[in-house]
Amino acid sequence: MTERDTARALAHPERDEIRLEGVLHALSDPIRLRIVCELAASEAELACSYFVLPVTKSTTTHHFRVLRESGVIRQTYRGTAKMNGLRRADLQALYPDLLDSVLAAAAAEESRLPKAPATG
Repeated sequence: MTERDTARALAHPERDEIRLEGVLHALSDPIRLRIVCELAASEAELACSYFVLPVTKSTTTHHFRVLRESGVIRQTYRGTAKMNGLRRADLQALYPDLLDSVLAAAAAEESRLPKAPATG
């Protein structure tokens, strides 16, 4: 790893540092839950720019930081893009079926509730 790569490395909690309350807090926000649902539906890592969210760029950055610092996602730089992937294996090892249960509940809610009107 070069000095430049080290400067661009992002801090992530180790598996044993991930806390349930942090994960639940991260998943409790509708925007962050939407990000996690989209990541779960993808086989590949997704760039931050992939997500079209109804918030400012700085707020989007905040949401990704909360997800990363809670241990829900892993972010890595690929060139100028910040790539995002779920830490599914870590979450499954710590909290079996929690992520799958949350994703199933989010999907059920999505089909049950009317769509919110578009803002903008």
